[in-house]
Amino acid sequence: MDNLVYFAHGKESGPQGTKIQHLSKVAKNMGFEFESPDYSFTQDEQERIDMLLALAPQADNLVLVGSSMGAYVSTVASEVLKPKGLFLMAPAFFVPEYAKQSPKPHAVSTMIVHGRDDTIVPMSHSQKYAEEHNVELRIFDSDHRLTSVLTDIEELFQGFLRQFV
Repeated sequence: MDNLVYFAHGKESGPQGTKIQHLSKVAKNMGFEFESPDYSFTQDEQERIDMLLALAPQADNLVLVGSSMGAYVSTVASEVLKPKGLFLMAPAFFVPEYAKQSPKPHAVSTMIVHGRDDTIVPMSHSQKYAEEHNVELRIFDSDHRLTSVLTDIEELFQGFLRQFV
């Protein structure tokens, strides 16, 4: 497989969430296959990481996309999977219960999208992470779900994927 986007949903979401539906259309229109496994059987981040690694998605152009806990899962898994891209929405970094507070992104390109009014994962966590790892951060006037700015995120995601085709 040449181009693959692999989406990891958030803690209380599912594999067919609103963001996934929107971003899958963008990916497919650009010639990417799109997979969104169901992690809802567990709330444990390490079990989700283990599942993603067991699925071992392979592609010349692998892009891992994650939302909240899924962004954390994708980032930790990037150490093994070595994707071309990491597209992280409201990533759950610096969560005290997680084994790694600020996992290093192992991708050619990493972008974070975060809502200014996020009350679940503070925007300051993404700001700190972006500084520590020198990755691009885009902040929107939205909350944790980011659904109010989906059109903007679709455009951003399209531009992000363009570098891999």
